Amino acid sequence: MTAIRLDAVSKVYDGEHLAVDDLSLEIADGEFMVLLGPSGCGKTTLLRMIAGLEPVTSGTVWFGRTDGTNLAPRERGVAMVFQTGALYPNRTVQGNIMFPLQVAGEDDVRAGSTAVGLARVLSIESVLDRMPRTLSGGQRQRVAIGRALVRQPEVFLLDEPLSNLDATMRTELRQEIGAMTRDLNVTTLYVTHDQVEALTLADRIAVMRDGRIEDVGTPTQVYNDPATAFVAGFLGTPRINLLAATVRVSAHHRVCLDFGGQAIGLDPTDRRSLILRHHDGVRVVVGARSNAFRLITTEDAPNQVAGTIHAFEFHGQQSIAFIQCGIEVVDPDRIGRPVATPVNYAGDRRLVARIRRRLGRASATPPLEPLVASHRRADLVVELPVDTELARGSRVHLAVDTSRIHIFDQTGHRVDRVTR
Repeated sequence: MTAIRLDAVSKVYDGEHLAVDDLSLEIADGEFMVLLGPSGCGKTTLLRMIAGLEPVTSGTVWFGRTDGTNLAPRERGVAMVFQTGALYPNRTVQGNIMFPLQVAGEDDVRAGSTAVGLARVLSIESVLDRMPRTLSGGQRQRVAIGRALVRQPEVFLLDEPLSNLDATMRTELRQEIGAMTRDLNVTTLYVTHDQVEALTLADRIAVMRDGRIEDVGTPTQVYNDPATAFVAGFLGTPRINLLAATVRVSAHHRVCLDFGGQAIGLDPTDRRSLILRHHDGVRVVVGARSNAFRLITTEDAPNQVAGTIHAFEFHGQQSIAFIQCGIEVVDPDRIGRPVATPVNYAGDRRLVARIRRRLGRASATPPLEPLVASHRRADLVVELPVDTELARGSRVHLAVDTSRIHIFDQTGHRVDRVTR
């Protein structure tokens, strides 16, 4: 067991593509860390650099107190499970699991006994004599996990190991992975784009976008207290409402958020009100999850928005209503993202710095894409009781719980900055 520290790690492909950008992260001994983010954000590249399968362009990878940046993969004490399992097709299940022990010089009898014991833990002891091609997807992934764990690695890396499985099998194997890694107390880094896997498995989650980490924290922290609009938009089902607003400050320094025809006010003692009262006219993004709204019957209650129900979705214990309110909805995938600039450089270790400057990332205030309305079919996604007797086309009034909203600036960061 060992800790991992990534110190300003970057990866550039072909002298042009910045896949991982000056990323620093610490993973404690025995911690289960999940790297979460959309496809192409650099998660797998980062995992492969830790494993030694990809060279680091700049920065340092530490295993405990050892600089492992230039160590060969076999010298890192790392075991990795790939998305496809990558089993040896000409070896049985038992042969696959015991192979790492045989390579390490352990005799076949002892290696076989260890493989059988681990197969029992993984519930695959009944298929020990079968070939990989005869196994189900879940069984193949169990074999791959067994082969990785059999030599008791110091670091366990998993690259989207459940993405090819059906929903039931994903749930079952997810629970087994979580229980097994904690029982073994092995430092684990798990890559996924599935927020359910991240929230249920992780001790901490690192949310990535464009080769950078947007937020790091416990599942509760990154969900309830996201650092950026992108993190807020990436986590949660249904997706959070991100609404374009303008700060309006009265003569008495009272702050309201103007959605263009509708508005809500902030309590004068609210920290965000104290921050925004000197920024009259500034554009912001208001994040409100579906449960931040409450159906009311009065039209004169404070802090409410009104609209017309466009559609309903029945979700068993609740209904999700799509409500047209005439409010501009913002696309979280584009907030705070620098304007794309063509890059074509090759050179030495100063390459990363030059590419970052070219992308506008070296500046504290890079050129940003404008806030762009999304193409969702309705403005607000609101959670309502399942027995709500409303129909499509009904006019509704919704009270907004301002203690449950987040306010982001145009770079996508919270106006009340998050510190962990």
